Amino acid sequence: MKIPPITARLAVALGVAFAMVAVGAVQATAAPAAVKDAADTGDTAEVPGGFASWKDLVATQEKLVKAADRVTAAVKTRGDTGFAGIVAAPENRELRVYWKGDTPERIDDLVGRLRRDVPVSVLPAAYSARELESEMNRLVRASGGAITSIAPNVDGSGLTVSGADHGLTRSKVAGSAVPVTVEAGVTPAPASRWNDDAPWLGGAAWRNAGTGLGCSTGFAVTLGGVSWMLSAAHCGSVGQTATDPTGQVIGPIAYANTSRDVMLIRANTAGRVYNNDPAATPQEFSNPVVGTSASYVGMWLCTSGAYSGTVCLCQVKAINVTIFGPRDTFRGLVRVESPTYKNAAGQGDSGGPVETPEPSGIIQQYAVGVISLIDTSAQVPCTGYVVTGRVCSWRLYYAPWSNATSAFPGIAIMTG
Repeated sequence: MKIPPITARLAVALGVAFAMVAVGAVQATAAPAAVKDAADTGDTAEVPGGFASWKDLVATQEKLVKAADRVTAAVKTRGDTGFAGIVAAPENRELRVYWKGDTPERIDDLVGRLRRDVPVSVLPAAYSARELESEMNRLVRASGGAITSIAPNVDGSGLTVSGADHGLTRSKVAGSAVPVTVEAGVTPAPASRWNDDAPWLGGAAWRNAGTGLGCSTGFAVTLGGVSWMLSAAHCGSVGQTATDPTGQVIGPIAYANTSRDVMLIRANTAGRVYNNDPAATPQEFSNPVVGTSASYVGMWLCTSGAYSGTVCLCQVKAINVTIFGPRDTFRGLVRVESPTYKNAAGQGDSGGPVETPEPSGIIQQYAVGVISLIDTSAQVPCTGYVVTGRVCSWRLYYAPWSNATSAFPGIAIMTG
């Protein structure tokens, strides 16, 4: 019987921290038997942009994301040097493409075709994505470890960095060739439902049998004709064993890519994710996964770590973020925030799903990524299955699906 008490998500205070938790530090309340039926996971808060429902918002968002995917693909095909970034803004019902200089004719033609279905604005950028990436790399080399995170501004206006010592960080980037915004106190750190069984689902609690650390399962995937469970690499090392909180073996950690913060656990898995909010829904349920989605600034997403449960009303604020931890550097992460400053993820939620609903009924989910870190400088009271003994945050970082495909070529999402 699947009885999944939930673990926590990313926690980052006074910086960025891993969203994993030590076993025994917290106890989850017992959850009722899992009912694996699709259900609406929409948030009860006011829907942004004046939409009548979350279903209407995500339907608009899906159109914008598909249009953004076409622009992204066109840029990659030709390696356009003027491209700066894309914002999908469903609350404004608009896609924004930022470009330095004149857009090529083929991009103008593509934008013209896209405008038949969605509003697209092409806006000027001071710097291209390539220029910002080059300056990011230079600043990191010159900072001597003073920078804890760095990311390009999606509008091509410059860079945003953070560091534990605000003054030191400012001094290290003072000679930058592009404008730099220095954020104070942002310190990322890593962030485990409770008695799942095979086939294992996403959003459930798992523990590292070797270290005792608790994390969350992400998404069922396939690679090389074999089924796996995707989670966060900082939760363990190759050769260690993943179990559920009762000690039942899930499988061995077979592959891990630290810089992308993704790992694969060899396991019998199914393409569904636990998705209930324990405060609002007394009984466990899960939703089928139907595909994957890229990440764009402006998107509205949900997280579903084992400790916090499902949390929606989270918005993407930055992509391609690099986090410099005390031991490892994490690349290609996405920054997400709760605009209402409520818990988005906390300790134990590491590796848990980041998702967006398929708009036809909000009962199917697209896999967007897995929870990686939380910002401990943005601490808030924890919510979910475990509300004491851990750290939670309104700001988190996740490893997008593109990190998984980069780390494990040939990986594919398992649908439910």
